[in-house]
Amino acid sequence: MAEQVDVKKELKLENEVCPYTFVKSKLAIEQLVTGEVLRIHLGNSESAANVPRSLDLEGHEVLTVDRIEPSHWVVDVRRS
Repeated sequence: MAEQVDVKKELKLENEVCPYTFVKSKLAIEQLVTGEVLRIHLGNSESAANVPRSLDLEGHEVLTVDRIEPSHWVVDVRRS
């Protein structure tokens, strides 16, 4: 994995699918203050592609998208 980041909140969405993964991620990141990091655990490639892209379009900074197992991605996003 990349650099160590101070994760403020972690969201486990391995059993969720789009669009719920994005909706829940968006709600979670809105609870953070600017600069804080949300770590999102996702369980399918569609969500792993769509959630970071959608959060980036919302103006947040996607720090990492790591595939740590065949069906497990970890995404770190910094709230803008």
